[in-house]
Amino acid sequence: GPTRKMPLTASAMDFFQLFVPDNVLKNMVVQTNMYAKKYQERFGSDDAWIDVTLTEMKAFLGYMISTSIHHCESVLSIWSSGFYSNKSIALIMTQSRFEKILKYFHIVAFRSSQTTHGLYKIQPFLDSLQNGFDSAFRPSQAQVLHEPLIDEDPVFIATCTERELRKRKKRKFSLWVRQCSSTGFICQIYVHLKEGSGADGLDALKNKPQLHSMVAKSLCQNASGKNYIIFTGPSITSLNLFEEFEKQEIYCCGLLSARKSDCTGLPPSMLNNPETPQSRGQYRIRMKGNMSLICWYNKGHFRFLTNAYSPVQQGVIIKRKSGEIPCPLAVEAFAAHLSYICKYDDKYSKYFISHKPNKTWQQVFWFAISIAINNAYILYKMSEAYHVTRYSRAQFGERLVKELLGLEDTSPSH
Repeated sequence: GPTRKMPLTASAMDFFQLFVPDNVLKNMVVQTNMYAKKYQERFGSDDAWIDVTLTEMKAFLGYMISTSIHHCESVLSIWSSGFYSNKSIALIMTQSRFEKILKYFHIVAFRSSQTTHGLYKIQPFLDSLQNGFDSAFRPSQAQVLHEPLIDEDPVFIATCTERELRKRKKRKFSLWVRQCSSTGFICQIYVHLKEGSGADGLDALKNKPQLHSMVAKSLCQNASGKNYIIFTGPSITSLNLFEEFEKQEIYCCGLLSARKSDCTGLPPSMLNNPETPQSRGQYRIRMKGNMSLICWYNKGHFRFLTNAYSPVQQGVIIKRKSGEIPCPLAVEAFAAHLSYICKYDDKYSKYFISHKPNKTWQQVFWFAISIAINNAYILYKMSEAYHVTRYSRAQFGERLVKELLGLEDTSPSH
């Protein structure tokens, strides 16, 4: 749960600033003004530009965040006369001023000579965000590594034809998270660039198990020695990785797939389906030290690799139509924790900022801001302030937008 007690009067802005404090926003102001100056020295002066202020930077973020609640295709529709126009917030800043800030917006204006990382323009912000996540929240023992649903507004996807979906630009990065499975709080973000040279570039992508193993190690670098139980999908699950994690006192439970998983070191007899028909709930087990490989049957064969649960401990999967199906405890735990993450995706994925910039670092930035707001809401729901105001996720987002735009009085930041 949360590491600090927030006051009853804490506002949406107070929770957001646990992760994006004023010093981070002031840095955005400085870097944006530096970039604007550099740009104009190179391409000619821009008479319409005036240095941005902290108040304007907050308003700029507020406009962007408003697209996560109203899902307009373009943030500029706020100033239009169409369906997505928003007269109540459009008056705070003119459209032309907003577009100027958007043109010059930067987090790191200059590339240092030592920089080789493709995300150098956003890395200081991601590091600061990570420090905020680590200091504001203690996760539960059970956590999940996965790629959150961040692609598109689900309604838009449902109405899209296949041709339209293919035409949309593919993202040049993948975003993975380590997430507390009992609250949904995202503890750590890892961004992998799909283009670029070196160990984390395209060459690594050709070897998917190696790439996913690298992602898992990066996400769990702060987790050693804490007896966490990490749940993983087929792309990450592998015997070598789980054994490596066990040495660091990180325990795992993962779903295996002969097609997607690295099955090196696992007995082939357990990876092939038996010829004799099996009844639902039957399972076979093979063990090596603390590691168990479970093959469980339920209208199909499901394989699990775990060193976090004893394979002889019994559990049940409850289905509405067929009632209780017996299974090892590891299978029950895996199903329970993954279903929670599915609920999180259903509830929070629709609150990602709709703005789709062309630059990769900006796409990552808006996704990271969206995750920070979702985390802020989770902390708000666990605080005493929630019992006073009881905002839904949409209402929390609207309050935050108004507070960033200066339309609401916020209590002093703590």
